[in-house]
Amino acid sequence: MASYQDFHLSPETMRAIEQMGFTQPTEIQEKAIPVMLEGKEIIAKAPTGTGKTCAFGIPIVEKVDQNDPAVQAVILCPTRELSLQIVEELRQLAAFRPMLKVAAVYGGQQIDRQINALKRGAQIVVATPGRMLDHLHRRTINLSKVRIAVLDEADEMLDMGFYKDVCKILDRLPKGRQMVMFSATISREVMDIGWLYQRDNVELTVEPVKESEPKITQYTLESVGRQKLADLCYILRYYDYHRTIIFCNTKYATQSLAGQLKDRGFNADCLHGDMRQGDRNRIMAAFREGKIEHLVATDVAARGIDVLDVDAVFNYEIPLENEYYTHRIGRTGRAKKEGVSYVFYGPDDIRRLNNIIKYTRSHVIYLEFDEEGHLVEKAKQEL
Repeated sequence: MASYQDFHLSPETMRAIEQMGFTQPTEIQEKAIPVMLEGKEIIAKAPTGTGKTCAFGIPIVEKVDQNDPAVQAVILCPTRELSLQIVEELRQLAAFRPMLKVAAVYGGQQIDRQINALKRGAQIVVATPGRMLDHLHRRTINLSKVRIAVLDEADEMLDMGFYKDVCKILDRLPKGRQMVMFSATISREVMDIGWLYQRDNVELTVEPVKESEPKITQYTLESVGRQKLADLCYILRYYDYHRTIIFCNTKYATQSLAGQLKDRGFNADCLHGDMRQGDRNRIMAAFREGKIEHLVATDVAARGIDVLDVDAVFNYEIPLENEYYTHRIGRTGRAKKEGVSYVFYGPDDIRRLNNIIKYTRSHVIYLEFDEEGHLVEKAKQEL
């Protein structure tokens, strides 16, 4: 089994990796890091939560010249939340390189702050496509010295309608730059970008087999009305969960549930798409740091959340799309740790839940309360 020492990394990077608590590379890191260090272009298919940020982040930190303040690496991703996650991890990787600066460029934040950060110098820029184009039009960013370009979550980014924007940005990069793509699926658009902008790319695949897919025990519990809140509180207290994400479908539901949890003594807050970006950043930072234990969120607001050690995920409301279920439960069971997810459903949700289970090929365990009020597995495992 490979180790980080096998990649012949610099002492600064090895110290940073050790400080981050990583002892062994994940499968995608083992496959991608040496190929990127050789300067080859990559199109990598890997499931969410397999360590993709370090897979491209380690080679970038190794290859960037911290003594040159020019932008040398650009990472494009679909959402501002994900961009902030990537920036945080890259800064940890660059902890022992004091001159290496990382900047985030995304919509929803005052552009003047970003312009000032770019003027001060940043060798690595993590950006959403729309805001990157805005800076290019304003001529507040210079990409003439970019040596590495990364498309992270390429399928989601291109599916969100950023195809033309991504092409415009890639067209502005110097010839001969190294371009790599990481994606959960290889869509037609991802293949087209690879064909247009990569040369002799190396294809890497990490299959969602038992070793690499998150180990998540999935539970369902019939619970409706006021009982649903009581059941949620019971589970949180009984299992002593201290870091959970609880999903609702609307901003009103997240606000209401977070308030009800606070009233019952839980350390909770909510996150939804209509919040100001500053408030969202503050809440996400508090959740990462453990200052908020229970985060009630909508699917849109939760995009890009990549927090390790999430004890459990709750589908307080049935997701509106099948894919949302996979994205929701994928927030737990990361970094080779085991996770737990729950789905609360009512009689009207049975057909919808069965459709999700069939679509995602999930193995679920059905729960019920026994006569003594204890949560147990149902004798008959079906709805």
